[in-house]
Amino acid sequence: MPDTTPAMSRPHVWQPGSSLPPLLLLHGTGDDEHGLVPLGEDLAPGSALLSPRGTVLEGTMPRFFRRLQEGVFDEDDLRERADELADFIHTAGNTYGLQPRSLIAVGFSNGANMAAALLLLHPELLAGAVLIACMPPLTKPPATDLTGRRVLISGGLQDPVAPPEQTQILAAQLRASGADVDLLTHHGGHQVEPTHLPAIRKFLRPAD
Repeated sequence: MPDTTPAMSRPHVWQPGSSLPPLLLLHGTGDDEHGLVPLGEDLAPGSALLSPRGTVLEGTMPRFFRRLQEGVFDEDDLRERADELADFIHTAGNTYGLQPRSLIAVGFSNGANMAAALLLLHPELLAGAVLIACMPPLTKPPATDLTGRRVLISGGLQDPVAPPEQTQILAAQLRASGADVDLLTHHGGHQVEPTHLPAIRKFLRPAD
């Protein structure tokens, strides 16, 4: 019988897999739960994929939380939406048989910012994260112990949406919380950088 709890009513893709780690895919503004599935399949073949849709609309474009303007986030809404997403992840984990704190988030843009927020607000959820084209979700992040969490950040030096100085601030915040952070940069803009994909694959499968 399908799970009909409110958390599981969120549109999402679940793709079972037998390889580790399972991935939590968080899309960017205007995309949906299907958008990052091909990337997840490429980065970690055989891994389980959990890809929820952002439930906030900016016009007709799905997002994971509201923003007041470009680069200025509604942090009250962000915290509320992070709590809702955390509830979904807990419930989906029970429904699909995921081990606690086994997921690694792979997020792009708004999805990467939400993944960072999950690390800071719900550190029990994730084993780590790949944050692509990201910036700090919270101006004053809470005191959080991220010891043992691995984070890979990919950012463009010409990114007008997530400027490199903002990406560096997020990296510093996560390191201050105890996370092991690798920051990769490229000379492009707001994008998934093809030359960074091998490093992301190695990050996700360090023993391969």
